[in-house]
Amino acid sequence: MQITGAVLERCGAPAPWSESRPLTIGPLELDAPGPGEIAVRIETAGLCHSDLSVVDGNRVRPTPMLLGHEAAGIVETAGAGVEIPVGARVVMTFLPRCGQCAACATDGRLPCSPGSAANAVGELVGGARRLHRDGHDVHHHLGVSAFATHAVVSATSVVPVPDDVPADVAALLGCAVLTGGGAVLNAGRPATGDTVAVVGLGGVGMAALLVAIALGHEVIGVDTVPSKLDLARELGAVRALTPAGATDAGVRAPVVIEAAGNARAFETAYALTAPGGSTVTVGLPGPDARASISPLSLTAEARTVVGSYLGSAVPSRDIPRYVELWRAGRLPLERLVSARIGLDELPRALDRLAAGEELRQLITFDERNPA
Repeated sequence: MQITGAVLERCGAPAPWSESRPLTIGPLELDAPGPGEIAVRIETAGLCHSDLSVVDGNRVRPTPMLLGHEAAGIVETAGAGVEIPVGARVVMTFLPRCGQCAACATDGRLPCSPGSAANAVGELVGGARRLHRDGHDVHHHLGVSAFATHAVVSATSVVPVPDDVPADVAALLGCAVLTGGGAVLNAGRPATGDTVAVVGLGGVGMAALLVAIALGHEVIGVDTVPSKLDLARELGAVRALTPAGATDAGVRAPVVIEAAGNARAFETAYALTAPGGSTVTVGLPGPDARASISPLSLTAEARTVVGSYLGSAVPSRDIPRYVELWRAGRLPLERLVSARIGLDELPRALDRLAAGEELRQLITFDERNPA
């Protein structure tokens, strides 16, 4: 079938991307799903820093590549061996989980080995490429490629959700909530009564804040952007401070989540962690970034530093839990949505994201006017 999507032609184009235009929005051909795969009509896709990191060259991927990795949609057709019914709404997640490899046996601590290998080369699990343009293959982004009207993905990249979960909420579950919420739920594991601090209040960090509050913890939000500090207070943070303000106030928390994806934020998160506490980092800084901490404090203060990829999540286990918190009114994920845009607005949306102006911008697809 013919679809419309946003293809990244090259990594590392200079900002602003609304001027350098590394993306081409136009027609592509999409194959029918093979065994173990499904075709999904995309309803909503979220724009995340992981997309931005490919555009700006911090995470080099093969191009041309159809971007987008956080989305929700409706199953239209299914290949052989797929048990997900046609018509189901699914959350699309950026790390396929085969459930068979040694990494999958770590209960989410390590990413799936076949899934990671496929993501690195722009394939679906099993080696297929279902996207084409002018007779040439187009690479898949993290097994999803959701910045398009339709996608073909491995069934191991999706989790079905009930019909009462709206597409906007379902899309956020695929990355922002799995990553930020999982940093709290799976990696930080705060004890009853523990305060949680979150450094970096973008989409992932604000999701971590919401999940920590939903689980009954007092939360301190830390960011440099005043509007994000204001929103953190509105959402229930007991304090919302700049990094300098948190340091001056002597903030020390048993669990600190770093969700900004830069070395200075990691250093701030580590400095705010109490003796005996855990610093959990889910941000993805550039590969050359370096941070400085005191090795002595790790030993003398019995500290722990935890790296958490995709929130150490098992999506099929964790997404239903977040759905129940949302249903109970304890997890207002709708508040993470800072803008709704069309596919043609994507270059300017990347500029806004890089400037720190947005939490989650959602690309919405209208069947009558899909792009």
